[in-house]
Amino acid sequence: MVGLFRQARWSPYLVGTGIGVLSWCTFYFMGKALGTSTSFVGAAGAGLCAVAPEQFSQNTYLLKEYGAKGGGFRPIFDWQMALDIALVFGALISAWLGRTLKVERVPGLWAERFGPSVLKRYAGAFAGGFILIFGARMAGGCTSGHGISGGLQLAVSSWVFFIAMFASAVVTAGLIFGFGARVRGGQEVVRV
Repeated sequence: MVGLFRQARWSPYLVGTGIGVLSWCTFYFMGKALGTSTSFVGAAGAGLCAVAPEQFSQNTYLLKEYGAKGGGFRPIFDWQMALDIALVFGALISAWLGRTLKVERVPGLWAERFGPSVLKRYAGAFAGGFILIFGARMAGGCTSGHGISGGLQLAVSSWVFFIAMFASAVVTAGLIFGFGARVRGGQEVVRV
């Protein structure tokens, strides 16, 4: 079993089965679908409630989702926030055990296209993350909420989301990095 945790890549069948079991557990024990983006909205709502409670009380979305359900503001740290934190630490531990952990502030493909600026890379990552979370909340879920939980339930909206997400990812990658094959060190790295 220890050897499994030391592998650089796991079997997609094993990982898929694990995600399916985790999804069953969240439905059974928590009565909710597996998802991660809601935590970030909850954290933003908690911050807004702490610094500007009058603004929070006027925001119908935050009140509906986080305020009135329990007779007051729901705590920021719930099982979904714990899942988000566990995902980060789990990925870190997995990379460490699989001996693939490395600090790469500017990936090579990004540097080829946009230069070695760390600030530009972080600004691009922040902008992309903001667009992603904004879109996830507009769509009513993220890749885990729609792509995993909704897909497992065969929800049509989730399948539409999943297809649109992959199609837009291919187009975005092509626009940012250029369409066609990229070769580095005699090996094809990206084909869009």
